[in-house]
Amino acid sequence: MRLLNTICLLLFPLMLLAQHPVTFFTRAEAAEVKKNLYRYPLLTRSYTDIKKEVDQWIGKEVDVPFPKDPAGGYTHDKHKYNYMLMFNSGILYNLTGDVKYAKLVKNVLLKYAVLNPTLKNHPQATSSSPGRIFWQALNDANWLVYTGMAYDLVYNSLTVAERKKIEDGAFKPEVDFITKDLQSWFDLIHNHGVWACAGVGIVGIASGSKDYVDMALYGTKKDGKSGFIALMDGLFSPDGFYAEGPYYTRYAILPYYLFATALNNSKSKLKVFEYRDRILQKALLAALQQTNLDGTFFALNDALKEKDYTSNELVTAVDVAWDIYGKDNGLLVVAKKQNRVLLNRGGISIAAAIAAGKNVPEFFPYRTVEYTDGVKGDQGGVSVLRNGKGNDLTSLIYKYTSHGLSHGHYDKLNYNLYDKGKEILTDYGAVRFIGVEQKYGGRYLPETKGYAAQTIAHNTIVVDEKSHFDGKESVAEKFHAEKLFSSISNPAVQVVAAKVDQAYKGVNLQRTVYLLELPGNQKILVDIFNAASKDEHQYDLPFHYNGHLISTSFKYSPYTGMQEPLGKKNGYQYLWKEADAMVADTVVQLTFLNERTYYSISSLVKGQAQVFFTRSGANDPNFNLRHEPALIIRKKGIDQSFVSVTEIHGKFDPVIEFSTNSYSAVKNIELLQQDEQFSIVEILLNNKKLIVAQCNMDIDSKAVHTSAGYSWTGPFAIYYDGKKMN
Repeated sequence: MRLLNTICLLLFPLMLLAQHPVTFFTRAEAAEVKKNLYRYPLLTRSYTDIKKEVDQWIGKEVDVPFPKDPAGGYTHDKHKYNYMLMFNSGILYNLTGDVKYAKLVKNVLLKYAVLNPTLKNHPQATSSSPGRIFWQALNDANWLVYTGMAYDLVYNSLTVAERKKIEDGAFKPEVDFITKDLQSWFDLIHNHGVWACAGVGIVGIASGSKDYVDMALYGTKKDGKSGFIALMDGLFSPDGFYAEGPYYTRYAILPYYLFATALNNSKSKLKVFEYRDRILQKALLAALQQTNLDGTFFALNDALKEKDYTSNELVTAVDVAWDIYGKDNGLLVVAKKQNRVLLNRGGISIAAAIAAGKNVPEFFPYRTVEYTDGVKGDQGGVSVLRNGKGNDLTSLIYKYTSHGLSHGHYDKLNYNLYDKGKEILTDYGAVRFIGVEQKYGGRYLPETKGYAAQTIAHNTIVVDEKSHFDGKESVAEKFHAEKLFSSISNPAVQVVAAKVDQAYKGVNLQRTVYLLELPGNQKILVDIFNAASKDEHQYDLPFHYNGHLISTSFKYSPYTGMQEPLGKKNGYQYLWKEADAMVADTVVQLTFLNERTYYSISSLVKGQAQVFFTRSGANDPNFNLRHEPALIIRKKGIDQSFVSVTEIHGKFDPVIEFSTNSYSAVKNIELLQQDEQFSIVEILLNNKKLIVAQCNMDIDSKAVHTSAGYSWTGPFAIYYDGKKMN
């Protein structure tokens, strides 16, 4: 027995050596990467790019400064650079066997082992979850994710004493801070929680700490009500939609996939990639479907429009998903545009597929999709209606979701239109210059909550100049919109109807949007927006558009000498009133030009209405806002209906100085019937009639209806030039 114990003690260090690396990749996977490094150009280039970056630091002192700057400042950027440098150097150590790369990682880690125990809350911290190394704990969690993998990658090169210094000095203060001082933050069901759990979990796997891993998986109380498993349950709907929107799926997907990889390598019995019917695969594909032709994410909630699927987070997710879930031509489209791969098994396979010269499509395989919101899929959702292919793709995004957690906006029943790769009817997104120190340290600017999150910044009804749910997150989180019906099987006739009754007390909002393709490839959007109340209200419907105004159907008074804000609060204070008009019993029409295509908005006005031309930028002394135009139609009354048509038409060629079909085809809009039961609209398009008949209450697909001289089965019917289209 004593001999056996002696043998075990002698073998134990060797057993540890055999287990590392285990987070980013395994020893066998590293060997496979090494064998293929120079076989495939994309893999080779990805390797040499990393090597070139790391090699410039070999033999040099890497600064590990005392933290003092917000995002964009030297110390912030240096610590961010350091964790990527350590991670990449650790990869190179495993691929080359050269100890100089391990030494670089060790030296930097030992510096953090001296620094981290001395740190208190960051001097630039402004939130309830301050960081130590960075201004917010979220960035500290980022540091843990990458530094934890770096430690694992060089673990075998370190002495027992060096490991203890690093684990006790560099990691323990950070893990204790995040899991104890910020316990409630760590246990949040939120994208911050994903990063926090992944960071602590990866460090736990790298250092052999079961305590860390269990907290990461099941929360600080280890009861499963929080932690990584709960985060896979609590942040996605069953079909992969993430409550905060695709921009934040992009951010959270990286720690999801990296920690899942580490768990897959070290705790394969968990089958984490299979969890909840492959929820991580669904999340990735849902995020990609919610992008524009150029790969930028739709600007739902707090989103920066510059972010696209070539970001580091999506490179990680795509390469891992390709390996775990199998080859996917859609992912190959994205990977080719990313033009770099991870140095892992998925990266090898993608690089091989691209090198094989296969005909990779130019565009991701976009299609009409509908996603539910909420853990059980019962909190509304979002529909993306699409028509056309390639550069002629038109996408209508109709949002009827829950609030979207702390990054949510107050915009129930909002829609946005993309065409030919351009955003036409817009959503502001968020007001932030990420990584720019001069702009509030790269943080979200006050105008995000003051304007961008407010209802008036979206294409949906505002009642009495107040935002939905009075702009209160605590109230908005309790409610969601509800889809009534949809029909998406016919590309020429796609429709979604939804409602919300709680956005305003005593006001019921119901909106039905139709994306139609008429003969001759004529694409139009028909929008029937009904507001019902027993009391009189002021109803504003904005159309935020992207383009140059060409013409209007009405005369307006421009304020060219002096302008004033449209209102005093709820986002109105940020809008300059550039012009206005009084109109009555007419069709308000505006035509604008976006690059080489014309777009026209036509909206029916029964009785009197006021029309405003606005532009964002009022009450903005620091010039944080983009200056974007909008058309706002204001009606007053008890019940009001906004019937609007948006056309895509014509071409403009500035080179040959020629313009075709630049005028709107809408000659008239008439509401044949509007009541609690039916909305029946007649739209005169040149000399042909388009009839849209819909039920406002009975949405049974088999119910037969007769009204205003028309008979149909189901919740809606479309007639064009005397022929039924659906």
